[in-house]
Amino acid sequence: MSKFSRIQVIQKMTESGLVPLFYHSNLAVAKAVTKACYDGGARALEFTNRGEDAHMVFGDLCRYVHQELPDMALGIGSVIDGGTAALFLQLGADFVVTPSFREDVVRVCNRRKILWSAGCFTPTEIGIAEEWGCEIVKIFPGDALGPAFVKAIKGPSPWTSIMPTGGVSPDEANLKAWFDAGVTCVGMGSQLIGKSVLEMHDYVGLEHLVHQTIDRIARLKA
Repeated sequence: MSKFSRIQVIQKMTESGLVPLFYHSNLAVAKAVTKACYDGGARALEFTNRGEDAHMVFGDLCRYVHQELPDMALGIGSVIDGGTAALFLQLGADFVVTPSFREDVVRVCNRRKILWSAGCFTPTEIGIAEEWGCEIVKIFPGDALGPAFVKAIKGPSPWTSIMPTGGVSPDEANLKAWFDAGVTCVGMGSQLIGKSVLEMHDYVGLEHLVHQTIDRIARLKA
């Protein structure tokens, strides 16, 4: 069962402004990365459904998070159909992220009152997702759209909450461009949890980077 309501997850994403995302097939590495992000201040994290055994790793990771990292909302990303969404919700996912808008995923999540975020690329897609109840719209790929797209959307639709994924990095200039444009939070993958972090097991360095990134976001939002 999910631990947090959709409202609680929205609050966690909004307050920190950062949603780290990653996948790793090794449970020990997944636990260490999640704990480093948690110790750095992140309170919402997306584990991406990218490997054959992702659901098995996620189930064990979810139990670990519930026991050891009580304030962390753990979500699942790269969900492409309703059956997959139902599987991960049964394992305890607190939110679901999709690369595109899928009615079958939305129906499963709405039935359980779970936060879902659909990947959108056009104003029409954003409007449709919001009509179905999307609270935080994921724009993907963010690097193809850019902050100017966010600013353009927020003009006629100031109520739209946007989380770009792809093309987001921890450096201040990049974050400033996104938050000045009006994003609610940012999803950050390899630019935050890089290959070197995983290969060198540099979890202390990751914790510091997450903390630094959240501090930068807080200053930019202020």
